[in-house]
Amino acid sequence: MKKIYSLLALISLFMLSGCSVYNFTGTGKIDAKTFQVNFFQNNADLIEPGIDRDFTLALQDLIQNQTNLNLVSNGGDLVYEGEIVDYRTTPMTATAVISGGDVGAAQNRLTIRINVRFTNKNKESDDFEKTFEFYKDYAGTEQLVGSSLNAAVKEIYERITQDIFNESLAKW
Repeated sequence: MKKIYSLLALISLFMLSGCSVYNFTGTGKIDAKTFQVNFFQNNADLIEPGIDRDFTLALQDLIQNQTNLNLVSNGGDLVYEGEIVDYRTTPMTATAVISGGDVGAAQNRLTIRINVRFTNKNKESDDFEKTFEFYKDYAGTEQLVGSSLNAAVKEIYERITQDIFNESLAKW
């Protein structure tokens, strides 16, 4: 019985040793030691205070949490920069009021679009400029203010930052 356990342990060690290039975030080997995220200015027509700072911090946090890269304020091997180009709420479906009232929106959509320029100083073929966008639908009777607005923006940013990470480092 000890021989079987020893054999299983040996096989497991060989299998795990082959995973040195891959990690659980899917990035593989990153040919960089540092990264910087420049401030993403809010250039959208509709200005929501603080979303530029929140996005910049969200992108920094995601990269720090999923890689072993060091955040620097300038001279990074990997540079993320860009701007928020669109922040808007649009009605998605209308409701008809039968008793002579107004027609309103049954569902609204908050959409945020961010233009990103990524530069890899060690591998220029990885450089790109691309727009990332995501949205959050909510009831037409709901007002997106306070904590509900913060939760919607956070959900949108989680998706956009993960898409940026995948495009720049995971290559998915």
